[in-house]
Amino acid sequence: MDDRNVSMTTYFIITGISVQPSFSFFVFLLVLLIYLITLGGNVTIFLLVCLDHHLHTPMYFFLANLSILDISCSTITLHKILTSFLSGDNTVSVPKCLVQIFAFLSLTCDELLVLAAMSYDRYVAICRPLHYHRVMNSKLCVLLACLCWVCGFLESLPTFIKTFELTCYESNMINHFYCDIVPVLKLSCSDTSFLQLYILTVGMIVCIFTPFALTFISYIFIIAAILSIRSSSGRRKAFYTCSSHLIVVVCLYTSLFLQYLRPMSSINVGSNKYFSLFNAATVPILNPLIYSLKNKDVKAAIKRRIRFDLVSTSIQGHNQEM
Repeated sequence: MDDRNVSMTTYFIITGISVQPSFSFFVFLLVLLIYLITLGGNVTIFLLVCLDHHLHTPMYFFLANLSILDISCSTITLHKILTSFLSGDNTVSVPKCLVQIFAFLSLTCDELLVLAAMSYDRYVAICRPLHYHRVMNSKLCVLLACLCWVCGFLESLPTFIKTFELTCYESNMINHFYCDIVPVLKLSCSDTSFLQLYILTVGMIVCIFTPFALTFISYIFIIAAILSIRSSSGRRKAFYTCSSHLIVVVCLYTSLFLQYLRPMSSINVGSNKYFSLFNAATVPILNPLIYSLKNKDVKAAIKRRIRFDLVSTSIQGHNQEM
């Protein structure tokens, strides 16, 4: 390798979605709109689950965890597009870049595991309805949520440690809109064979294949149980209870498979960032949109909250007049 192309990099330059300045303002407005919808929708769902006792059930407990993860993932991946446009600074230090990689990988793994836990909840609700409250008790829900968060952190920790051992890079230009593991490894002139092997084996097995297998198996039993229901209305009702979750699962796994489930040498960084944009921008929006527009319980909780606020406001106004 030519030593002139190797440097001890202290910072990276994030190229963003498009290198053409004429599209910068359009990209900024689009990303800002997406981020505000994601933030507002997921915060609304989280607060509703916390404040409305009708939503204090296992499914909505996991949905609140999913909202936190969606907010965190969107903030981590999209914030550089927004801050770069406003400040004009598209650089990021190497330590901050590597921390961002670790945070994104951890949160993504957490999200897949939470979705797997939600699929188990739907399995128990549809296949074992008489035992649902005994099986999905509060202790089990808290335990599953803690395992999801801890496993995501532990699975990404070796990647985080090994990326800090990378000593040089052929360039400091990252053709992406945030610090992702793939473009950083492609830039490195250090030995990345362990990291690539770890990502394609342990990372894929623990982070993607295991929750995918658990979700897939759960839905095999769920579909079998739904097909065994004699009445068409009963089948529709049973499918309705898990359709929202299934849509989010399909979209998230599709984007991740396109983004990461390939050998590192065959991944085109330029096109890969658009799969990342779909994952970072579109998927987190699905959670609040689907669960608020399709879910009767969430819509009822919103109406109850609005009525409560209106009544509280009228009572306060009446007291002030007196």
